[in-house]
Amino acid sequence: MLPLPSEHCRWGFLSTAGIAKKNWRALARTKHGRVAAVASRDLATAQKFIDDCQGSCPQKVTPKPYASYQSLLEDPQIDAVYIPLPTALRKEWIIAAAKHGKHVLAEKPAALTAGELQEVLDVCKANQVQFMDGVMFMHSQRLPMLRKTLDDGTSVGPITRIATHFSFNGDEAFRKSNIRSNSNYEPHGALGDLGWYNIRMILWVNGWRMPTSVTAKCLRTFQGDGSPRPVPAEFSAELLFDNGVSASFYCSFATQHQQWVHISGEKGSVWVDDFVLPIFGSNVGYDVVQPEFAANECDFHMHRRVKRFSVAEYDSGHAPSQEINMFETFHAALRGKTPDESWGTMTLQTQQVLDAVYQAAGCN
Repeated sequence: MLPLPSEHCRWGFLSTAGIAKKNWRALARTKHGRVAAVASRDLATAQKFIDDCQGSCPQKVTPKPYASYQSLLEDPQIDAVYIPLPTALRKEWIIAAAKHGKHVLAEKPAALTAGELQEVLDVCKANQVQFMDGVMFMHSQRLPMLRKTLDDGTSVGPITRIATHFSFNGDEAFRKSNIRSNSNYEPHGALGDLGWYNIRMILWVNGWRMPTSVTAKCLRTFQGDGSPRPVPAEFSAELLFDNGVSASFYCSFATQHQQWVHISGEKGSVWVDDFVLPIFGSNVGYDVVQPEFAANECDFHMHRRVKRFSVAEYDSGHAPSQEINMFETFHAALRGKTPDESWGTMTLQTQQVLDAVYQAAGCN
């Protein structure tokens, strides 16, 4: 592991993508990190991003703008980089960052294929830098609580079925001009942008087992202006596992906001209606449902029997929200003797399943 020269991890942002503003605020509210530089393809764009973010959530020291990604990577005062560049560009710049000794937090998918991702992880390992993808819900305090419920043997019992859905309805401008509708930048479309979270949750719930078979269907495509090929805009898949669990997911750019997971077992089920982006408030949680059917002569009744479990955690912006936790987890990994490779393994497994369902749907 490359040592940090100071108590704080100094972050550089490669791109001024919209999600970077959320992570700017998260870093401003961590104990061990700060944004030190922002790079864009021109200096004015980088400066505007800094000005806008400083006006909304100021860092103590104003970050430095760069007119190219390469110039930021060459700055010895940067310890780690956050990379929200389009998927088609991520492999190139993650590898470049690792070769410059920068730790990497990258948006997902981190590469176009599992083979490319393995190259990325190999370079990160060779250069002793930490790699992690930007799946924020993995850092919510809800997950350890949910794992305890799933493993207690009585709330859900042996798991039989996992179903999950993540969608939003993109408007006409999104369908025509957003990079997520352009195969040059985001060839996986909704599968990469939204389905990644579905797959990650299924794998996490089922103890990181990999499916033994998959079937999938691309239900709808979008082809934005200038896109050489259509991209998946509505996608569904079915996964089977060797422990008897089956799982399905649906992701869409054409269906109104939903982001739920339902976990069924022999003794009950768990319902989480906001597993990706927590609903506004200061608590996150889930429902355990154990319905009871009662029949007495001619009377038949189904009783819902719901228990609510929650933990104090803000949906966004204030500790301990999941995006702040994500950076603090990353910073904690930097204090180890060697990089924590488990995060890269999670990314690789997610990418492998994404590749499998993409191919099964005939998208390649």
